[in-house]
Amino acid sequence: MISEAKRQVLDLFAQGRKLYKLMRFDEALGFFEKALRIDPADGPANEYRKRCKLYIAEPPPEDWDGVFVMTHK
Repeated sequence: MISEAKRQVLDLFAQGRKLYKLMRFDEALGFFEKALRIDPADGPANEYRKRCKLYIAEPPPEDWDGVFVMTHK
């Protein structure tokens, strides 16, 4: 059984992920940050938070397929 806090994190992450796939990175970022306020150690929310910030600064092409491509280590 998962805790209520974890359930909230999962729900916020799912909402953020939907917006992320729609290239609505500003909105998605908000959901990932809300999830991290509940659980600062949540790895997936933290990773997608970073990706949103990158894509806000440098948007992907219009035909983006949702795949994140690392450009450096």
